[in-house]
Order: sequence, then C-alpha cells, then structure tokens
Amino acid sequence: MEEILKRAKRVASEAEVYEVSYEETPVVFEANRLKQLQTSQGTTVALRLIREGRLGFATASGEVDPQKLVDMAVETSRFGTPARFRFPDPDAYPPIEVWDAEVEKVSLEAMTGLGESLIAQVRGHAPELVCQCHIIRAVATRRLLNSQGGHAVYKRSVFSVELTGTLVRDTDMLFVSDVQSSCHPIQEVAGMAQTIREQLELSRRQARVSSGQMPVIFTPRGVASALIMPLTLAINGKVVLQGASPLANRLGEVVFDERLSLRDDATIPFRPHSRPCDDEGTPSRPIVLVERGMPAGFLYDLQTAAQAGASSTGSGLRSGGGMPSPSASALVLEEGEAGFHDMVRDMKEGLVVEQLMGAGQGNVLGGEFSGNVLLGYKVERGEIVGRVKDTMVSGNIYKALREIIAVGDRASWVGGALLAPHIYCARLAVATKG
Repeated sequence: MEEILKRAKRVASEAEVYEVSYEETPVVFEANRLKQLQTSQGTTVALRLIREGRLGFATASGEVDPQKLVDMAVETSRFGTPARFRFPDPDAYPPIEVWDAEVEKVSLEAMTGLGESLIAQVRGHAPELVCQCHIIRAVATRRLLNSQGGHAVYKRSVFSVELTGTLVRDTDMLFVSDVQSSCHPIQEVAGMAQTIREQLELSRRQARVSSGQMPVIFTPRGVASALIMPLTLAINGKVVLQGASPLANRLGEVVFDERLSLRDDATIPFRPHSRPCDDEGTPSRPIVLVERGMPAGFLYDLQTAAQAGASSTGSGLRSGGGMPSPSASALVLEEGEAGFHDMVRDMKEGLVVEQLMGAGQGNVLGGEFSGNVLLGYKVERGEIVGRVKDTMVSGNIYKALREIIAVGDRASWVGGALLAPHIYCARLAVATKG
C-alpha cells in the first residue's frame, strides 16, 4: 500500500489506497442436510486519486502490480467526475469494538453441530418442515492510507446464522424464518428455534381478510421488508442531490408522527456493520436522521457532502473494493411505549405483517410500497386468528408513518443492519383474492 501511494503521489495531487483482506467460511444446509463446507480468502486493493481536478479509480485483487494500478487510475481520471473534496487529514477514531478473536476459533464441527441442532429443534415441532440453513464465520481487516497522512486500520469479525423453513401442504406453501448476526460467536440457537415455532403455531390455522383499508401492525421484520427501503433512499445524500428525495427540502418540518425517531449508528459495539471509521477515513458517529417526526439530516460521503456544502457523515461505504457511496450502517428506530399484545387487542379487524415480499416494485423514490404478504396473520376482535394467504398490502410511507397509532416498546435486531420495534399503522390498502 505504501508503494502504491508513493507512486500515485508522483502523478496526482491527492491519492488514497484502500485494502480489505478477508476470510469467510460458510456452512450450508439444504433440504435438512449438510450441503456445503468451504473457506474462501482474498485481498482487494483500490486506488483513488485526484488528477487535474478529476477522480481516477482502479482496483485489483490478489497480487498487485503497483505501477500498473497507478497507470489504470490515471487513465480513468481522463474521464472521471470532478472531485469536489480533499481526502481527510489524520484523525482520532473512536474505539468501537467489532472484533472477537473467538470467532476465528469456531471449528467447522461446531458450526455444523449448530446448524444440525437448530434444524432438529424446529423440525421437532413440525417434522415435515424443509429447512435451509446458512452459518457464516467471517473475519476481515480494512486498511486505508491517503496522501494527507490519513491512516486507519481495524479488524472485524462476523458470525451469522439464518434459517428458512418451507412447509408444503397440498397447494399451500408456508415460509418461516429467522436470522441472527453478531461480531461474537453465536453458540445458542434456542431463541431462533422458539421464534420459528411461534410462527408455525400462529400459522396453524388460515384466515381470510376483506379487501379494503384496515390497520396493520408491522413486526420488526415487517418494518424491514416494507418500510425501510423507501426511507433509506430518501435520506441518501446522493438521492437528495439528484432532487429525487421527497425529504430534500423538508429538514425541520414535521413529516412523520412525532413518535418516529431514526438514527444511523455505526458506533454500537459488536454489531456487524459498526466500525471506527467509514471506508474513506471519516470517523464514525451516530447520525440523527429523523427526530420526533422531523427529518434532521442525510447520509453523505466525501463527494456528496462537498457537493451539498455539508460535511461527510462518515457514511462512505464500499462494496468490496469499489468506489465509496453514501450508505446506512446500522439503522435504529427508537422504541415507543406500546406492547405488541396491546396493539393486537386494540384491533377489531386488521393484519400483522411479518414479511412482505416484493415491496420495492412500486415508486420507491416517492415512498410507495406494495407487496405480497409472505408471512402475516389476521387479527379479529383483538386476537390473532390465523395466517393469511393471497393477500397484498400497499401504501405510502409518508402517509403510513404520519398516521401511526402506536410504536412498540421493544425493538429487535433484524439481521445486523436494523434495530426496530413494532409499528402500528392506522390504515393501509389490503387486497385479497376472491
């Protein structure tokens, strides 16, 4: 990296070298049986430079020829976008804990046993359930150098367990699932098994709903599958600069219910997307995005922040060794005061949505969502009476989140990227066959 930076500085006014090295081991079960065990390793190096006011970029994996990488970046700078920023000066980074050496020590036998145990526990409740299970152990080291003297390096460990079960009875297909992710090893899956057993119990009976407007409770997973994508796009600084975000000129204005508060927080210890700094070397900090119903800020990387006349929020993230772009890390929706069972008891007729499939098919930039209820339950006279089939839910997040009846008092992690409570919306469009 030092040699690449040295050569880049000879031909560019500023330069940055980014390197990520990783090792990943997935254990895969399909149809209840062990299907795959493998370990992959790799290193990717990316060079970004500013030459004659324009950005140049090149990336390579494995063995890297420093001069060749520099030459490629110089060549792309001829057609690069104008650079509106400078690379960060040396800075102090917060000590965010994202590394547990125990992750590397988890054996393939232990990972296999974890998957077998989880499948056995859920199939003990429903023997005909067909399970797919993915257990992943991964470690990575990220390092960044730039011509301003900026230098960042940190290691991160990730361990995740995901199970999806399919139950087929005649023409009926039921899908149940759960996922856990952490920077620590996951050694206990009883909680996941209990979640899936509860889904199976609630789905034991089927129920029909009428088409029309009705209240809907989104579980944390339902929030993730239906409401988060339009909201994440709206707070993205690149979308704001393009004039496509409905929130672009509404900072400080009441847009949502005052019980809705949202932040992006990469400083939460031992979460898979936490970090001391982003992939451009900007220190991490909690970013308030919505405060008591009012948009309070947007996510920026160095380039979009400079274009907006703002400062980077430490949100410049890369996919592999690609160019950084503003992205959320760990979104946190603040808890409210209502219990889930109290929400259900409040309903005369309505839906509980656990997972919506295909919600991003509408005008997502305008806040629209519409999808099939992959897993959801009908509520009748304050009780869950069964699982719904052939049902769609649609709406607009700006209307739905302005007309909230209640926000749950207990938030749960959905994977490693969202901490959300239940959200009880007053009315959404529900359509069902027949």
